[in-house]
Amino acid sequence: MLKNGAKSSTAVAKGAKKILITQPRPESEKSPYFDLAKRYGVELVFHPFIRLEGIPARDFRKQKIDIAKFSAVIFTSRNAIDHFFRMCDEMKVTISQDTKYFCITEAVALYLQKFILYRKRKVFYGADGSNKSLFDVINKHKGNESFLYVCSENQQDNDIVSWLKANNCEFQLGFMYRTISNEVKQVLEKDEYDVICFFTPSGVKSLLDNFPEYKQNGTSFGTFGSNTTKFAEDAGFKIDIKAPAPQAPSMVAALEQFLSKGGKG
Repeated sequence: MLKNGAKSSTAVAKGAKKILITQPRPESEKSPYFDLAKRYGVELVFHPFIRLEGIPARDFRKQKIDIAKFSAVIFTSRNAIDHFFRMCDEMKVTISQDTKYFCITEAVALYLQKFILYRKRKVFYGADGSNKSLFDVINKHKGNESFLYVCSENQQDNDIVSWLKANNCEFQLGFMYRTISNEVKQVLEKDEYDVICFFTPSGVKSLLDNFPEYKQNGTSFGTFGSNTTKFAEDAGFKIDIKAPAPQAPSMVAALEQFLSKGGKG
């Protein structure tokens, strides 16, 4: 067995058999991940590479942000939504019913139903999960809105920040949680994986925090979101599986495409 989860490049050519999903195991046995595993006879291992820590309201106050003054909020993940409404509860902030929400994907937008009365006239999302599609939506409203971009203290999307600045949007960053790398050495040293799927830049960073000299050596990487893909590629990794895409809106769909081709990038 090789260190760092590495293996010979011939393993993938014979078809992917063991896939590491860098997220918690789904709570429901009806998850499409399990259907995928049965259909293609692959073993899925779930292990979160990161954990989130909420920033307490007493620390958030130091940012001197008046949440209620913003007419629009930008979300790039469900975690951001969770921590936004947690912070509102802790600070006893009442959100106006007229507040608009701009989300990176439809799935993130639909998650808002957990917290608000969902109305399409105030919830917007990008068409394909890319930053560009999010920018297209924001661009139609930027002249009339002040935006609060809810993000991690140590992992905000610089492309979004740069675009908001370049397009003269009125905005402020709201740090409501921080991302912490998990210990993942044991899971990578214990087994060899044909595929490792990442969902955030922080997940890729966690791999490098645990193994600064990590080499793919034939392991196929899957990434969800343009930011995760860019971070991984900038770190020198080859990406064989990318989502969302026109024919693969989810990581499960992207994995299915990959496996249907015999597990080849």
